[in-house]
Amino acid sequence: MNTTEKQKLSVLIITLNEELHIKSLLEDIDFADEIIVVDSFSTDQTVPIIESFTNVRLIRNQFLNYTSQRNFALDQARNPWILFIDADERLTPELKTEIISTINSNSPASAYLIYRTFMFKNMKLRFSGWQTDKIFRLFNKTKCRYTEDRMVHEKLIVEGEISILKNKLIHFSYSGYEDYKKKMHQYGLLKANEKLKKGQKSSLLLMIFHPVYTFLYQFLIRLGFLDGLKGVTICYLNAYSIFIRYKELQKITASSRI
Repeated sequence: MNTTEKQKLSVLIITLNEELHIKSLLEDIDFADEIIVVDSFSTDQTVPIIESFTNVRLIRNQFLNYTSQRNFALDQARNPWILFIDADERLTPELKTEIISTINSNSPASAYLIYRTFMFKNMKLRFSGWQTDKIFRLFNKTKCRYTEDRMVHEKLIVEGEISILKNKLIHFSYSGYEDYKKKMHQYGLLKANEKLKKGQKSSLLLMIFHPVYTFLYQFLIRLGFLDGLKGVTICYLNAYSIFIRYKELQKITASSRI
């Protein structure tokens, strides 16, 4: 790699009704060489807010699932280096500096995992399974692609070396109970369709015991009880998503037999 040539970065965001977060995020990523927002036809003020930023390219694309939407966004990017970020995530100044120095280093990896600090409203959630949360956010798109067999909790296929950045993203995922519950419900529906596609089936045992196991594992083994009431809420809603997964899978399977 020519170390004298500055590497350019494309920041990609997928949105649906993110008026609460999108303005702050777009102000936060002004260091990018290219910013693309792929919106799946928001009905709130998300689009007008995006259009107020002259340095942002807005593309509307129908949402099928998270994997297809992310791969669509990848195909729009002009630059090889990609920073994928969600509307409810924020970068610290230290992380921005690390990202720029990393892609301009002599021998960068193909993809980088970034740890996330989970925020429960405006308070840090220290346990409940989130203490080791990390995700692919920075990568070279010539060596990476999201696998098509997942509809949610996307899996990045990486050709080459994987590394981890030192600084963390701030993840403002939980703004309120109903919003987070709605998100968990959507994840459950997508997971149900993902399992159906793989030929997997639901059962009453799975519908009961998998959510119970998830709650107990996150609350006890992953120390959710140390987060107090916040831990109870997060562990319950994550288990709720598992329940919806099997309930929806059972519903789809039953309707297909009619």
